[in-house]
Amino acid sequence: MDIPRNPAPRPRHLPLAIGIGAGVLLLGVGLARSRSAVPTVERQNLLVDAVKRGPLVIQIRGNGSLVPLHVRWLTTGAAGRVERLVALPGAAVNSDDVILELSNPELQQSALDAAWQLKAAEADLQAARARLQGQLLDVRASMASAKANRSNAGMGLKASEALAKAGLISHQDLLKARTLDEELETRFVIEQSRLQIGSDSIKAQLATFEARVEQARALCTLKRAQVDGLKVRAGLDGVLQQLPVQVGQQLQPGAVLAKVAQPTQLKAELKIGESQAKDLALGQPVHIDTRSGLVPGKITRIDPSVQGGTVTVDVSLDGPLPQGARLDLSVEGIVEVDRVADVLYVGRPVQAQAHGSASLFRLSADGTEATRVKVAFGRGSVATLEVLAGLQAGDRVILSDASAWDGSDRIQIK
Repeated sequence: MDIPRNPAPRPRHLPLAIGIGAGVLLLGVGLARSRSAVPTVERQNLLVDAVKRGPLVIQIRGNGSLVPLHVRWLTTGAAGRVERLVALPGAAVNSDDVILELSNPELQQSALDAAWQLKAAEADLQAARARLQGQLLDVRASMASAKANRSNAGMGLKASEALAKAGLISHQDLLKARTLDEELETRFVIEQSRLQIGSDSIKAQLATFEARVEQARALCTLKRAQVDGLKVRAGLDGVLQQLPVQVGQQLQPGAVLAKVAQPTQLKAELKIGESQAKDLALGQPVHIDTRSGLVPGKITRIDPSVQGGTVTVDVSLDGPLPQGARLDLSVEGIVEVDRVADVLYVGRPVQAQAHGSASLFRLSADGTEATRVKVAFGRGSVATLEVLAGLQAGDRVILSDASAWDGSDRIQIK
C-alpha cells in the first residue's frame, strides 16, 4: 500500500539569494572587463613634468654654421690659361702671396702696344707744346714791335705838335703824324687781342694732346694691371678655402678662381623657421652652441626674404671661440626674444604648439593613473610652453607621445 510523502518545504528567501549572487557575479565580471580596457603603461617609458609658476624666458632655436666675417672671392679680369697652382686649399696665405699663375700672350702683346701708344702720345704732346710755344713767341714779338711803333708814333706826334705851334711845319704834316699815331695804337690793341687769343688757343690744343696722353696712360695702366692679374694674389690675410681650377684650364673673364677667408674672425649664420622669425629683432641676445662650448652674441642682420621655409640670421660673436671651432662648423643658436616675469608653464609636450591646445594626461596624486585633460597653451620657448588653461601649478603631466592612447581617457601606470 502506497503511503503519500509530503515534500520538504522550500526556503522562502532562496530566489532572492540566487538573484543577489548572480548580480554580484555580473558586477565582478564588469569590473574585470572595465579594468582590462584601461591601458597600462610602465612609468619608465614616460616623460613626466610638473607645471610650474615663475619667470619664463621665451627662446627660439635655429641651426646654422660658423662663417667668416671677411671673405674675398678672386675672379679673372681677362681670359687666361691656368699655368701653375702655387697654393692649395687649406694653406695660410698673406694678401700679397701668389695663389696661381695664368697666361695670355695676346694680353701681354696688347700691354706692350699700349705702352708704345703712351710713349707716342707723350711725344706728340711735347712736339705740340714746342710748336705752339713758338707760335706764341711770334705773336708776342709782333705785339712788342707794335708797342714800339706806337711809342715812336706818340713821340713823333708830340714833336709835330710843338713844331706846328712854332709854325715850323704845315697843318698837313701834323695831321699825318696824328693818323700814324692812331693807326699804330689800333695795331697795338689788335696785337694784344691776338696774344690773348693765341694763349687760349694754345691751352685748348695742349688740352687735346694731354687728353690723348691720359687716355693712352689709362689704357696702358689697365693692360699692365691685367697682365699683373695673371699672377693671382690672395688679396687678404687668411686661409685659402677653395681653388676650383686645374692646370691647363682655359678661363673666361669673370670666372671664379679662389676663395680666401679669415679664420680668426667668424660669425654665426642661423636658419630660423619662418613661423618664428616674426619675433626676431636686431640686437637680441643669442647663445651659440659649438658642441664644445657656448659663445654669447647678438643678432646683427635679418634676411628680409624667406628661402626654403627659413630666414637667415647673422649673429656677431661677443666672446672667444672655444678650442676646435673652425669655419663651416655646424652650430646651434638659441635666441632670447622675451622675458616674462610670472607665468604658468610646463615642458613642451610632443606635438604641442605655441598658441594652440592639446590633450594631455594628468597624473593622479599617487601617480598610479592618469586622466586626459584639455590644455590651452600661450607663448612657447625652446623646451617650454606657457599654460593658459587646463592645469594648475604642481600638476604633473605626461609629455611623451600619447597617440597610442587616443581611444582612452584614462591610463594606468605601474
